[in-house]
Amino acid sequence: MQVNFYATLRPIVGAKSIDVPLPEGITVEELLADIIERYPQLHSELFDEQGALYRHVHVFINGRDAPFLANALETVLTSNDTIDIFPAVAGG
Repeated sequence: MQVNFYATLRPIVGAKSIDVPLPEGITVEELLADIIERYPQLHSELFDEQGALYRHVHVFINGRDAPFLANALETVLTSNDTIDIFPAVAGG
């Protein structure tokens, strides 16, 4: 499964995209846990002290923000899904 990172997350991961070899049927939450295991520095960038995804972090599944999907972070993924992770980005 390919996961794309943007802005300040790219230097932590060291790439624009990574391939995550996970089985079919995992959830968004399980994918994020696997990514955090691989890149522990991402934890403080993505999650608050209670372990909840920051509101300013966006995890898009096929162009739709995961927290707003019917099953939110419990949404089941397939290998064909496109995953994009965006931190808060400011500009002017």
